[in-house]
Amino acid sequence: LPSVPAPPQMRGSRSKALPDRAVVNCQYSMATFSTGERRRRPHGDRQAGELALHLKQTFEAAILTSLFPRSQIDIYVQVLQADGGNYCACVNAATLAVMDAGIPMRDYVCASTAGLAEDTPLADLSSPEEAAGGPRLVLALLPASGQIALLQLSARLHQERLEAALEAAGEACRALHAVMDRVVRERLREVTALMGD
Repeated sequence: LPSVPAPPQMRGSRSKALPDRAVVNCQYSMATFSTGERRRRPHGDRQAGELALHLKQTFEAAILTSLFPRSQIDIYVQVLQADGGNYCACVNAATLAVMDAGIPMRDYVCASTAGLAEDTPLADLSSPEEAAGGPRLVLALLPASGQIALLQLSARLHQERLEAALEAAGEACRALHAVMDRVVRERLREVTALMGD
């Protein structure tokens, strides 16, 4: 019989515990050497807090928290190299980590950015493309159901251009889902072979 992971335990104050589901706790940080500029980033800076909140909301939509009442699931993310799309890279890495930990989810969570170069939609923006100042869309998607876990737009965008950017980000998420699914299945085969089943 396959082993069932032990339910996550509550860390810190028990007053945060919910009787009907797990609390998802997320922390986001960037290493001081992750960008070209070597400025010191305080542990509790505003941008890190905002991205941690986005991660929390995204994973509360995907993790089956009702299976672990009075528990806490911790997701700690540290960006070592910031080349653009930091939030999306964190979502994709955290998805694989949560799955590897054996925590049940409704679906993969795949995230991608999108923007426009004149009228051409671009997906998975690099740091220079983000810095160009055009509108930027961030999409976190549950690909099997098509449910959107997070959608953020950095500037106003006409509806027709929004649809093109959203389609580019959705297509990137679906392509990423295929790669992630293949990797997870390969990992599962390796673990099963090591266990001798």
